[in-house]
Amino acid sequence: MNRLRLILLVLLVVACDMLQAQVAARNYYWVAFTDKNDTPHSVSAPETYLSQRAIARRQRQQIRINETDLPVSLVYLAGLKKLGAEIIHSSKWLNGATIRATADLAGEISGLEFVRELQLTKPALTPKFAKNKFVFEHISDLTAGIDTSYYGPSVYQIGQLNGQFLHNQSIFGQGLHIAVLDAGFFRVDELPAFETLWDEGRVLGFRDFVSPGSNIFAEHQHGMNVLSIMAGNLPGVLIGSAPGASYYLFRTEDSASEYLIEEDNWVVAAEYADSLGVDVINSSLGYTEFDDAGMNHSYTDMNGETTRVTRAANLAVQKGMLVFTSAGNEADGPWRYLSAPADGDLVIGVGAVDRYGAWAPFSSLGPAADGSVKPNVAALGWGTVLQRNDGTVGLGSGTSFSSPVMAGMATCLWQSNPLATAQEIKLALEESASQYTRPDSLLGFGIPNLELADRLLKRKHGVEQLSWVAVPNPVQASVHLYKLDGPPEADVLVRIYRTNGSLVYEKVFPAASPIFIPNLSNLPGGLYVASLRYGSHSTHVKLMVAGQ
Repeated sequence: MNRLRLILLVLLVVACDMLQAQVAARNYYWVAFTDKNDTPHSVSAPETYLSQRAIARRQRQQIRINETDLPVSLVYLAGLKKLGAEIIHSSKWLNGATIRATADLAGEISGLEFVRELQLTKPALTPKFAKNKFVFEHISDLTAGIDTSYYGPSVYQIGQLNGQFLHNQSIFGQGLHIAVLDAGFFRVDELPAFETLWDEGRVLGFRDFVSPGSNIFAEHQHGMNVLSIMAGNLPGVLIGSAPGASYYLFRTEDSASEYLIEEDNWVVAAEYADSLGVDVINSSLGYTEFDDAGMNHSYTDMNGETTRVTRAANLAVQKGMLVFTSAGNEADGPWRYLSAPADGDLVIGVGAVDRYGAWAPFSSLGPAADGSVKPNVAALGWGTVLQRNDGTVGLGSGTSFSSPVMAGMATCLWQSNPLATAQEIKLALEESASQYTRPDSLLGFGIPNLELADRLLKRKHGVEQLSWVAVPNPVQASVHLYKLDGPPEADVLVRIYRTNGSLVYEKVFPAASPIFIPNLSNLPGGLYVASLRYGSHSTHVKLMVAGQ
């Protein structure tokens, strides 16, 4: 009897210790603030929290800086830290912060007068994640039906969108910046598809929002596969959809678990991309259900404006960026429908097709819960050519791979139409797509045609194509601009812009006089756009300046 009592006492002590450990464990919480009082920042002085490139992107699209751009109150963050909370990161767009705290401390924080909402986003004690979040098929055959020496097997993912129309004009995304939000970028610093990217200094930065300070190039391969579809440059084998663009690589996804905190990681990464002046975000990620069922979304939440990640993705577009994300691979599973943030009203959710344009049976279904057309468009995601982590090139399947195909080609489209807004680019993609007049729940508006999209944008902006040329181009020190069908009959206003929208040259030339522009060698090397207006006409000529 005494022995039994002893055993029960030991078990009781162990149980109490476990309960105390659980109570003392530091969970992750989302804390939403009531306002931004006491901020030292102002909408009239954005240079204190936005780069010049970010400000120029807004100015070019006539987007006003507003209170959502202001960083959160440092007083509120200091108050949380004083109580003992650890600040993981903060969101200015959604006005809140992700913190680590015990359950008792979280209860105390929820009662603060400046706290509007507190939500558990990840428990301290997490079980090992049993599900593979990035299930996709690898296929070996790379040669059937290929007869091109440049694109090799990747000809299908470019050709299906008529993307070679832009590539043939040497439009590869030069001068534009893409942020890739993903789960890791395994061996991107050494695999062959990315050599040109590193050699030309077009990896502009990288950051781990999951485990700050970790090596993102030793993490999951998913982001590497995605990046190769856009940035890959292996002539005859793999040509990415935007191999001339520059890239930021952000790890926001923890492949070992699935909790709401990953949405918060996404939000702050998108805000950081905005502050850097990024033009395009690709996010081959989606959120529906979590390891903690209490955090699960429902299909009714996929209404374009409910989840935090979707609200932030919409805001990213309102700040002047394009946001592409995979629709999801749930059509043949219990969820079936698209995931967040693909449901966003302003977000471009991308479905998957095979190389013949047939819907991939895994590609998540639309519409959004509010009835909006989703996915927006579709691209090759069933047999997409990509870089593998063993150094070989193969095929993979999933909407994770159709999204970067589309994002890269849209980046080239924007390079070709630098005065267009992000929302005009989105609309042109949809209007050029194969079933624009009869969208459905499988492909949305269908498969875009980049040549048609380019013509739609040029028509919208009154741009005459092929009527002017620049000689020489690339430009060494000076350039002549010629009108092919004879000199203009009205004075010509010439403005030269960098691709970030900043004006570097402006002059009016009298009608019928030569247009000669000297001293361009003083400009930094890169792509520029000459805008010409005369009478009721306007056009644009791309200039590649060699620089000093």
